[in-house]
Amino acid sequence: MHVTIENIRNKIHRNERISIEEALWLTEQPIYQLGQLAFETNERINGNTVYYNRNIHIEPTNICINHCLFCSYRRIEGQEGSWAFAIDDMLEKAHHAVLQDPKLTEFHIVGGVHPNRGLSFYAELIHVLHNAFPHIHIKAFTAEELVQMCKIEGVEVEAGIELLQSKGLMSLPGGGAEIFDKTIRKKICPDKISGQKWLDVHRIAHQKGLPTNATMLYGHYDSMEHRLLHMDLLRQLQDETNGFNAFIPLKFKAKNNKLSHLGEANLLEDLKTFAIARIFLDNIRHLKAYWPMLGIDQTLLLLHFGADDIDGTIADSTKIYSMAGADKKPSLSAPGLEKFIRENQREPSERDSLYNPIPK
Repeated sequence: MHVTIENIRNKIHRNERISIEEALWLTEQPIYQLGQLAFETNERINGNTVYYNRNIHIEPTNICINHCLFCSYRRIEGQEGSWAFAIDDMLEKAHHAVLQDPKLTEFHIVGGVHPNRGLSFYAELIHVLHNAFPHIHIKAFTAEELVQMCKIEGVEVEAGIELLQSKGLMSLPGGGAEIFDKTIRKKICPDKISGQKWLDVHRIAHQKGLPTNATMLYGHYDSMEHRLLHMDLLRQLQDETNGFNAFIPLKFKAKNNKLSHLGEANLLEDLKTFAIARIFLDNIRHLKAYWPMLGIDQTLLLLHFGADDIDGTIADSTKIYSMAGADKKPSLSAPGLEKFIRENQREPSERDSLYNPIPK
């Protein structure tokens, strides 16, 4: 059959899956047509609702064994700008955040892959935070961090996840996926676990009842075909486990790293990437436009290209993207986020970490 926008629209309305080839064809069509199709697809899935939450990031360390070329965050021990917070320091940060916003619902814990901190350290961190704030959801550790902390103590990843769960871990973020293509992965993050290992860790988490997110780093050496092949592997795993809450395309930011010479993807490429993600990932309900990375203006634009979630209040608690040239003070109040969403003719919904709406 000859591919047309109408053919694809009809397939989507019949809940039929589009192929990688059809998706590639779509990305070559006028952006207004692609955007309209993504907008319609999101409306069918999520209606007019845009989600946000009240969260902070706790970043235990930026000391890291890896040498990812896209990273502006990594430091070695003792280097200026490095940190490795003690558990008491992180507990104090949590107390401060809850004092600032008693309605906080999530601690998001991600950092560098420390050479010496093993599973015991991070299990104790989760235990302490969960004991102090049993009502707050703890979403913590990328697959990369989990593999390393378990390796240090000679523990299988499955057993490590079970231990962390017993201490209060409730879900995993989606970081570290980068791009699954082996050639590009070797070029941009040669020390990281393989894409297959990342998928294996998330499969284990899903089997243990831990929901996770999924990410993709785009805008470096990758093409749209690389992105779709990446998303196809996520789609296959979601068919198997149904464990992904949300997909988050992460834009490569070009300041202060070894890939700065590549520059950054332009706005059109951003819009295409989000729109095609919404259309292609028919079994992952939520598409997040992470506003501390993109800036609030572009995030709001992406609400018209398939995104239905903008992350949370953050409270200036993350440096991962600000060190790469994004907003230096990422912080918005819940009323501020709601105002922005309403100005875009969408209905804000405060959610918990599992996308359950929180009543007013």
